[in-house]
Amino acid sequence: MQVSVENIGTLERKLTVKFPVERFETQVSARIAEMGRTVRLKGFRPGKVPTTVIKQRFGEQVRGEVLSDLIGSTLREAVAQEKLQPIANPAINTTGKPENGEIAYTATFEVMPEFPAVDVAALEINRPMAAVTDADIDKMLETLRQQRRSFDEVERASAEADFVMFEYAAEAGDYRFPAEGLERAGSVLGSGTLFKALDEALAGRKAGESFDAEITFPEDFRNEQLAGKAAKVSFKVIKVQEPKLPEIDGEFAKLFGIEDGNLDTFRKEVRANLERELKAALMARLKSEVAEKLADAHTELDVPKLMVQSEARNMATGSVPQGQPPPPQLIDAATPIARKRVIAGLLMGEIARRQEIKIDRKRIAEQLAAIASTYEEPEKVIELYNGDPQLMSGLQNRVMEDQVAEWVAEHAKTTQQDLSFDDVMRPANA
Repeated sequence: MQVSVENIGTLERKLTVKFPVERFETQVSARIAEMGRTVRLKGFRPGKVPTTVIKQRFGEQVRGEVLSDLIGSTLREAVAQEKLQPIANPAINTTGKPENGEIAYTATFEVMPEFPAVDVAALEINRPMAAVTDADIDKMLETLRQQRRSFDEVERASAEADFVMFEYAAEAGDYRFPAEGLERAGSVLGSGTLFKALDEALAGRKAGESFDAEITFPEDFRNEQLAGKAAKVSFKVIKVQEPKLPEIDGEFAKLFGIEDGNLDTFRKEVRANLERELKAALMARLKSEVAEKLADAHTELDVPKLMVQSEARNMATGSVPQGQPPPPQLIDAATPIARKRVIAGLLMGEIARRQEIKIDRKRIAEQLAAIASTYEEPEKVIELYNGDPQLMSGLQNRVMEDQVAEWVAEHAKTTQQDLSFDDVMRPANA
């Protein structure tokens, strides 16, 4: 077997492989002979099908299969011989025809870059820290109360937190919505269900009341004919309902799986859930910080184009409706961020390799248990992960990223950033 390597780009390689045609023909003959012993054809006894018939019926298929197998095996040999690391399956080009007693093919692929020394000690990392407080638990219990609220119809005028069902018609210039009659809708005043101007128009109104109001619709309103425009809106209030919140008592606790209704147990369960969410959010922010600082410190690193293109496509796919391909301009827009992500991911992998960071099996079990605990039948989720190599591989990769991020934070110039639970979980409000 003859092998030659050509650099056709910074990371692109073109591997040319030639192997003797005798190797090919020998394997074809062996495959034909094996078929002669096993194939069943009408008119022939098993094992008695003539070789000429086998060649006539299956010759092209066998030659194609043997060629594919030989390309696969010789490619693995050639890659190992030349100490190359393809990042994906190579593009193969061959005629499959013998020439000068040999069959040749080319394999084109990208390889991993040569990684520079990663000076982690020079990185400045902000590490967020937070803890769950009693006030956070109280706030979550109030949120749970709101989720379980009911509404009772009242005769009084509407106020904030009331649910108002109404009918309306909006006119902006020559446009009317709906074209005929009235559209029915509902809003909990002050909740942001609809928009502020509409809530303000509905406040202080009783069931059965009809009135008109001038309202400016928001720019992002779902009806493009009304979005950003002032319109005359005719209203008819159908009913007003006030909220009724459940008491936080034993019966309330039972709604969330606390069978004996013990409120202390309930609070401990809420705390455990919040702490699990907080831990995941803190780790996500630390990984994002480490990844960004690593990528910013190595912007010049050459990375495989295929990896960047794949990451950009994945990012763009998440921004379009499921099942629809992302448009090219969206992929192009995502490419700069995708490149940074690829740089960071490769560098984190290289840090793990150089520092010989071994995956923590205990952490895998803990993360799997945390994932499973959010489902009604945790044991089935654990069984699913343990039986699916792809799912388990994804979990192992996330755990390794966690470990690398923590290692970087321990060895970099790290500043602790003390935050509240809300700051971490809802950074937009911080």
